[in-house]
Amino acid sequence: MIDKKRLLDTFLSYVQIDSESLNERAMMERVSEDLRALGAEVWFDDSGSAVGSNGGNVYARLEGGLDMEPMLFSAHLDTVKPGNGVKPVVEDGVVRSSGDTILGGDDKSGVSGIMEALRTVTEKKVPHRTIEVLFTICEEIGLRGAKHADFGKLSAKRAVVLDSSGDAGKIITSAPGQNKFLATVIGRTAHAGIAPEQGISAIQVASEAIAAMKLLRIDEETTANFGSFVSEYATNIVPERAKLVGEVRSRDTEKLKAQTEHMKRCLEDACARHGATLECEIETAYLAYGFSEDDELVREVKDACARIGVSATTAASGGGSDANVMNLSGVKAVVLGTGMDKVHTTSERITVRNLEDTARLCFALMTGQGA
Repeated sequence: MIDKKRLLDTFLSYVQIDSESLNERAMMERVSEDLRALGAEVWFDDSGSAVGSNGGNVYARLEGGLDMEPMLFSAHLDTVKPGNGVKPVVEDGVVRSSGDTILGGDDKSGVSGIMEALRTVTEKKVPHRTIEVLFTICEEIGLRGAKHADFGKLSAKRAVVLDSSGDAGKIITSAPGQNKFLATVIGRTAHAGIAPEQGISAIQVASEAIAAMKLLRIDEETTANFGSFVSEYATNIVPERAKLVGEVRSRDTEKLKAQTEHMKRCLEDACARHGATLECEIETAYLAYGFSEDDELVREVKDACARIGVSATTAASGGGSDANVMNLSGVKAVVLGTGMDKVHTTSERITVRNLEDTARLCFALMTGQGA
């Protein structure tokens, strides 16, 4: 029932709109125009000014007549870098990047699938539930748009977020929480050639602390990593400061807490041994969520997959998404696969079939029918 050519044309058009994080205005304006053309009620929030973006979260609503609970359909408008000047290539049923940029299927495949389903519903006058839409900004840099979304203005208490790798039909039933770790080790400067014993090397202290830590894969639910270690001094100066930036992720809240405390304790112990000082800031970026195979929302998505002949699979994720924020904000949400592949690289690609299946699945969820 969906218009396959229109869907592909829409996706190709969307990925060519520059929308790296903090620069989503053009994409925001385009999807708003497309939503209004369908007769949807469209509105915005002030998330852009809150996070430093020139765009903002886009909301839409299509009132429905079916006796089904309202559902929220969500995807994000921003892309990672390099995401400007995308030139998509379609070849043998696959859309790929030209090799100089990402493709932007993360997450314009989700945006396109939602939009084509909405067009089909309105064009064919298919009875549907009340449909709400949230297209967020700045997802790629910390879920910032979702964190500033006004969920109180939405009636839907259940949502699907179209934003995962894996074929359409993949359902992310659990995802980790994340703590961000910012630490500064403060030692004491001294001349490294004349009186090094008078100094306390922040590099030495921080390195000793990191060497004592359990990092990378902790267990099947937990990971930890430091991505930045900065201390820049001349070689004849005992370095006074070292700055570390890291993260902890776990699908288990207690494990998240324990790993975070372990890393902090290693730093504290190393500082105490050498007489250094620690400044440490730990920020909870988002919290974990998890649903059983028998959860009502999970079952509804599986049933929709069955109606369109797509295999439903469930999986746990190692990354966060806007769904983490929604679940914390009173909106039960799962993430769905759209077929995006090799995301965040210049080799990114997606099959045309997955674009079509994503749109068909959205249509099935909106209408209770097949597609």
